[in-house]
Amino acid sequence: MSRAIGQRHEVVAEQYLQRQGLTTLARNYLGPHGEIDLIMRDGDSIVFVEVRMRRSRRFASAAESVDRRKQQRLIATAAGYLQKNGPLRNHPCRFDVLACDGQSGFEWIKNAFDA
Repeated sequence: MSRAIGQRHEVVAEQYLQRQGLTTLARNYLGPHGEIDLIMRDGDSIVFVEVRMRRSRRFASAAESVDRRKQQRLIATAAGYLQKNGPLRNHPCRFDVLACDGQSGFEWIKNAFDA
């Protein structure tokens, strides 16, 4: 999938989450360990969101593609973000996955994995 298509999906994903009541803190946050698609706030919680799109489930679903290695990179990048944004360190955090396989719409997996 091209970067432009991925960015369009991320915009749609962000709008979807905003309609669910989340507010955006950062988009495409880049740290030394990788990138976090969206960093949002849900009430008092800081939410690190990985947006995954797959055209088919032939090899793995969009949600299944967030493997342990990707999770570790997201956790390390989130730790760096929190370190740079000191006041946010006192808030509860979670890792969500917003997955879409083909035309089926979004599957929002809250607390998809633990740090």
